Formats: sequence, C-alpha cells, structure tokens
Amino acid sequence: MTSPSPRPQRSSPIRIGTRGSLLATTQAGTVRDALIARGHDAELVIISTEGDRNQGPIADIGVGVFTAALREAILDGRVDAAVHSHKDLPTADDPRFTIPATPPREDPRDALVARDGLVLGELPAGSLIGTSSPRRAAQLRALGLGLEIRPLRGNLDTRLSRVSNGELDGIVVARAGLARIGRLADVTETLEPVQMLPAPAQGALAVECRGDDSELAALLAELDDADTRAAVTAERALLGRLEAGCSAPVGAIAEVVESIDEDGNVFEEVSLRGCVATLDGSDVIRASAVGTPDRARELGLSVAEELFDLGARELMADTK
Repeated sequence: MTSPSPRPQRSSPIRIGTRGSLLATTQAGTVRDALIARGHDAELVIISTEGDRNQGPIADIGVGVFTAALREAILDGRVDAAVHSHKDLPTADDPRFTIPATPPREDPRDALVARDGLVLGELPAGSLIGTSSPRRAAQLRALGLGLEIRPLRGNLDTRLSRVSNGELDGIVVARAGLARIGRLADVTETLEPVQMLPAPAQGALAVECRGDDSELAALLAELDDADTRAAVTAERALLGRLEAGCSAPVGAIAEVVESIDEDGNVFEEVSLRGCVATLDGSDVIRASAVGTPDRARELGLSVAEELFDLGARELMADTK
C-alpha cells in the first residue's frame, strides 16, 4: 500500500496580514489556528488600512479601502497572505493575487440589534435604525415600516453601544460578525432573505496570497470549503456582472442544496437569489435560479442577466 504524500512544509511561519479590529483579528485567528492544527506554523501581522483610519461613509471613501493596504503588504513582502472579509474584495480579478482558500462560511444573513429586545415589526414608525450600507437602507425602506435610517460606522462594539446608550433604536449588521466576536446574544432578530438579501459573499472569508506563490497556495488550499466557494462564486459573479461595487444596493445569497432526480439519485445544486433596489426603497427587482456547483459563475451571470431584463440597469442608473 502506497503511503500518502507528505504535506508540503515551510521553514518559516506563514505571516498572515489582518486589520487590527477585534473582528478582523478574530477572523484571521481562525485561519491561523486552522493552519497550526494542520502542522503549519503561522502568525498574525496587523496592517492599518484606510478604512480603519477614515470613518467617512464607504460610498465616499471608496470600495477596497479595507483590502488595498493588505494587498500592498503581500506585494512588498511584509506578509505572506492576508485574510479578508470576502465581500470587501473588488469583484474584478487581479492576476497578482490568488485566493486558494474560502473557509467554511458563517451564517450570511443580516441581524437586527434593537432596544428592549424588539424585532423589526415591533419598532414604531420613526424609529432610528443605524446602517451605512445602501443595500440594507434600501431594503429596510422597501419594507414600508417608516423607519428612519442613520449613518453607522466604527467597530462592532462602537455600533452596538449606540443602541445600548439610547442614541439609536436599533442597528442592522452582519450576523456573522457578531457570531465571530461572541455577541450573538445581542441579536433581537435574524433577518430572513425574504426580508433582506445579504451582501454578496457576506459571512465568507477570503485567504489571499501572491499569484505566483504556488507553494503557499497549496498549503492554504487545505482550508478551502467547496460549498462556500461555489456559493461565493455565484454571488460575486452576479455582483460583477451588474458592475456594482459593495456600495450599490445589490443583495445576493446562494446555497448548495441537495436535490433528487426522477430516478431517486441525490445530487447537489446551487440555489441563487439576487436583488437590486432603489436607494429610497420604492422599487426592488428580484430574480433567482439554480445550477450545478461547477457552473456557479455562469449561474451568477445568468441571474444578473435576468435582473437586467427586469429593469435593473435603469433602476441602478437612478441611484447614481
């Protein structure tokens, strides 16, 4: 019997670049710990980003503010790899980099944290809800609850404090972030996709390294989760085809599900739902489709085309 090939090893620790926030270091720490558990020495390196230094709205300071500094650190050799929130990465491919690992995804849904344990339907008209995401704001307005949207930036503790100190009646944030820092007890309602479609790739991580570092890419690929990669590929293909950055009011969620054919055979499919909304919530266009995991990108493109056919191009033009 042939012995399995030994895993490739490195002579020095894998330096993993990360932003310095509690959420970012916790996310990167899961990657570091997973590598160590597989016998690879790894350590975190904190990199300051423009998104951390500038507290202005993301729509104003630009897409990629959280990722550019990490990518620069990879290119200039300060780190070997970086861990990103996948939704923060530009949708356009950059041949200088590769993403060999998309680890298992946290719950991608959005979550409400509101005063007095209230859910959305219990908040009175005029309640102040914090979010700086045009996608969340548009879908909240589309629910017709009469909520007042207020800007929201800062780390998760800062955002949560604006509810506990009474400044806001509630905030909407990614459930995954709260899960990763152990604050799920603060959630008063997890928002189902029928209420609010999450950002494409929300809850997923991207582990990135130089495109020409095949040895490191092989090590990092041990952390890859095929279902997460398929879902994220479909969602980001939809976003890219719509030519929308993370500031646009576009939502998408894909799931790998089991189906049964007429002969009783079980097989996997990717189910994708997407939407485009006006900023004022007066119109929301939705589309969905299913496809095979190996054609996840094509699935995302096809749902984007259906959204175009339903009027998404004209609707998005009205938001600029």
